[in-house]
Amino acid sequence: MTDFLLELRSEEIPARMQVKAKEDLARLFNDALAKAGLAAASVETFATPRRLALIATGLPLATDAVSEETKGPKVGAPPQAMEGFLRKAGLTQDQLIERDGVYFAVVEKAGRQTADVLAEAIPAIIRAFPWPKSQRWGAGSASTESLRWVRPLQGIVAILGDDVVPCEIEGIVSGTATMGHRFHHSGPVTIGNAGDYAEKLRDAHVLVHFSERCALIRDGAKAAAAAAGLTLVADEGLVVENAGLTEWPVPMLGRFDPAFLEVPQEVIQLTARVNQKYFVCHDSAGKLANAFVCTANIAAHDGGAAIVAGNEKVLAARLSDAKFFWEQDLKVALDDQATKLTQITFHEKLGSVADKVERVARLARWLVEEGILGPCSPAQAGAQPANNDSSDKVLDPGLRRGTQELADQAERAARLCKADLVTGMVGEFPELQGLMGGYYARAQGETDAVADAVRDHYKPVGQGDEVPTAPVTVAVSLADKLDTLAQFFAAGMPPTGSKDPFALRRAAIGFLSLLLQNDLRCSLKDMLLATGAGNSFDSLEEFLVDRLKVQQREAGVRHDLIDAVFSLGGEDDLVRLLARVKALQAYITTAEGANLLAAYKRAANILKAADGVDAAAPAPADLVAEERALLTALDTAAPNAAAAVDAEDFEGAMAALASLRAPIDAFFDGVMVNDEDPAKRAFRLGLLARFRDAVTQVADFSKVEG
Repeated sequence: MTDFLLELRSEEIPARMQVKAKEDLARLFNDALAKAGLAAASVETFATPRRLALIATGLPLATDAVSEETKGPKVGAPPQAMEGFLRKAGLTQDQLIERDGVYFAVVEKAGRQTADVLAEAIPAIIRAFPWPKSQRWGAGSASTESLRWVRPLQGIVAILGDDVVPCEIEGIVSGTATMGHRFHHSGPVTIGNAGDYAEKLRDAHVLVHFSERCALIRDGAKAAAAAAGLTLVADEGLVVENAGLTEWPVPMLGRFDPAFLEVPQEVIQLTARVNQKYFVCHDSAGKLANAFVCTANIAAHDGGAAIVAGNEKVLAARLSDAKFFWEQDLKVALDDQATKLTQITFHEKLGSVADKVERVARLARWLVEEGILGPCSPAQAGAQPANNDSSDKVLDPGLRRGTQELADQAERAARLCKADLVTGMVGEFPELQGLMGGYYARAQGETDAVADAVRDHYKPVGQGDEVPTAPVTVAVSLADKLDTLAQFFAAGMPPTGSKDPFALRRAAIGFLSLLLQNDLRCSLKDMLLATGAGNSFDSLEEFLVDRLKVQQREAGVRHDLIDAVFSLGGEDDLVRLLARVKALQAYITTAEGANLLAAYKRAANILKAADGVDAAAPAPADLVAEERALLTALDTAAPNAAAAVDAEDFEGAMAALASLRAPIDAFFDGVMVNDEDPAKRAFRLGLLARFRDAVTQVADFSKVEG
């Protein structure tokens, strides 16, 4: 057994590609070994900006000899069949083996030297490597058949044990020589074997272990900040990115003019992070400090003073641009910015962003005036509306004033929520849309509720994001997402398969999260009608329910129970629906619930096979005890369950159904349903129909799995 080292050295590999490249190298190498009948004890991969490497341990020096057996024709088969088999096997008939009246071709293949296997595999791996982007170079690049690599390939190290594995691709010949750090080491570094690879490169100021570079950056940046009395703002993404940019990372603290702190801190952090790959720091009060940590790729003789000064100069220029955008944007009122939205197309079939804003503003106001949000909403007032008809609502003057004020704020926030899309700052940093609008709204005298709604109306963005709870914000966010969904569905552009170009699944998850986490009570159909988006409601409702199932399944709620409640019809208040589902799940997972489900399915099967069941069939004079017990239980449980459902006491409804379990079990044990006596049979089938109907008041148990 021996070890193998492969290093593929090139010009700088983009940091974002390195982690995936390590995985791809291991996969391609293992696949190549497997095809040859080889396997390594372990495979470890490495990546730096200038190299991609692999060490495989525990490789045999040769593959085992193998005997390949191929089944041929039967003895006495037509000559044509035998001739074809012999040609394919490359044998004569006397070389075949006969077994149980069938010919077999047995070919003994000698083992191969592992070095030979590797010599063939290396060029194949290089040519098959799945870089997201690659390039051709040099004289050969005129041909589309020439070698492609992420950046020009410069060298190959391939050593099995202590010996070079000879191979060549496009004039690049394998050997033992690599290069150290671009500035800290001159001349080649000769590698003896896989065992000394990491240490020889360390001596040449190259840390090949990605995790080691990450640790140096993570710990060094914290230490640099702490030495200045500051706290580093943790950013693991930046750690990984800087590790992909350096072979000898050295974190250093720099400063910028405190005057730039007048700019919103998110702008400073984004400028430092995106443009320069810098970490930012907080002061002792937890506020953004005028400091940053950069990561050099060199241990400078002056301690890094010149490097820090250069980075400070570059960041100052970036922050000057950001400060300019901030100051210029503040000079233009958001109302004036909003008028420019007519020039931005939302979608060619759906008009401009200004058109969308108008729809969102109307819808946000409707959500408040309908009492779905605001002082008279169930979430705010603790009431449970019997229906969603607002025509008979009688509000006291205080609530009416509160509703009017909230509706005005929701409409105002909606009309401003997209205005920052035309600002200089968002043009430079699209990631800041919404956030900058909130800053501008507050700076221009809008109320906190309006400014917060402008800032947060895109939330939640996907699973796990913060879900707004402030009524004005919820109204605008809900209206924005609902309008997007309704308009695209009405225009015939729903998601299809894995394609979702307008992120409608994400919008649906956000819409549902807002409804459920804020306990917003409303008919889904009423909300869809309020969008005025046409007759796409059935498909959109189905889509939203499917998204609800996905969301709730991830939260541990069974999708079949959602079906069991939703299939009853007449229930499109999603908050109430989920309350019923969760009560059903809590009950159905108990032994009592499982037994009731089994009894329901048995009753349903019997009723399905019966003809003309009458739930009101009269009771015969000679009722047996089991019939009487079930009849009495149904007379109590059915109305109690119905009353509990009407009161939205779904746990109480389950408790009412639970009282049926013992009598229905006893009924099945002690009574022959399909009795020869027609009157008895009719009554007993009627009892089962009443039992089925009582249970179905809570959920369609036929949809429940189990």
